Amino acid sequence: MAFRRRDEFVWRLRTRSLQLGSRTLVMGVLNVTPDSFSDGDLYLDPEAAKARTLGMFDEGADIVDIGGESTRPGRYEAVSAEEERRRVLPVIKAVLKAKPDGVLSIDTYKASTAEAAVDAGAEIVNDISALKWDPEMARRCRRLKCGVALMHTRGKPAEWRTLPRLAPDEVVPLVKQALAESLRIADEAGIERDRVVLDPGYGFGKSFDENYPLLARQEELRELGRPILAGVSRKSFLGRRLAEFYDGKDAPITQRGNATIAATVAAILAGAHIVRVHDVRQAAEAARIADAILGAV
Repeated sequence: MAFRRRDEFVWRLRTRSLQLGSRTLVMGVLNVTPDSFSDGDLYLDPEAAKARTLGMFDEGADIVDIGGESTRPGRYEAVSAEEERRRVLPVIKAVLKAKPDGVLSIDTYKASTAEAAVDAGAEIVNDISALKWDPEMARRCRRLKCGVALMHTRGKPAEWRTLPRLAPDEVVPLVKQALAESLRIADEAGIERDRVVLDPGYGFGKSFDENYPLLARQEELRELGRPILAGVSRKSFLGRRLAEFYDGKDAPITQRGNATIAATVAAILAGAHIVRVHDVRQAAEAARIADAILGAV
């Protein structure tokens, strides 16, 4: 298929706005958790977390997304809002003290954590449940007047391994319908449309090969009229595809870098405005090439 230039948007955040569409924005990932699939236990110390966050900004991150609860399938344990706040708030405060202009996002589905993080200086609430797990989240985001990222999640983490399989032609309609419902919830709560971006939720309730039809047809989500955030970095569906190179086993997380770049570029060429990644410099460089391709259309 022929590539299409992305629609351009202005994404309104808490204190500023970001231009989306002319170039890909890079969102770095920081997990302040003991059990995240990729970097669990590395950044529990606030000073280590601050250093990593500042390093990602130096590597080219436009946004850093800070999370205090892992949602990895198979080993998911819910974290209380109090514990989540204990993990993330010192990091947010320390980073913004060192870099006041840094754009931070809080990765949470809990309204109380979202409010505390925005009050501490976060510009964006990144809700993996797309306003559906905490009945207070939509109202709270409206009041906070922050940027909001709404991600599609099929079921809850404890259910992911037992969900019925989807046929290839079922994936995109399911995601599109669910995200449209989340947009309706946001509208009814009074969240302004120009504060919202949408995330198809790669890996979240989609088993391995179900992610490829979604990536192949991601461009169809532009019909929802909002910018797209895509997070494919180091995901299991990439590791599974590389098994032939690793004696029939999924590629280790540390060996998914090349696959991540391939999938990230594919997502950009399919219309993603923002990419969420662990390896910021590599993704930023790859994004510049993908942007040059789109700029030549």
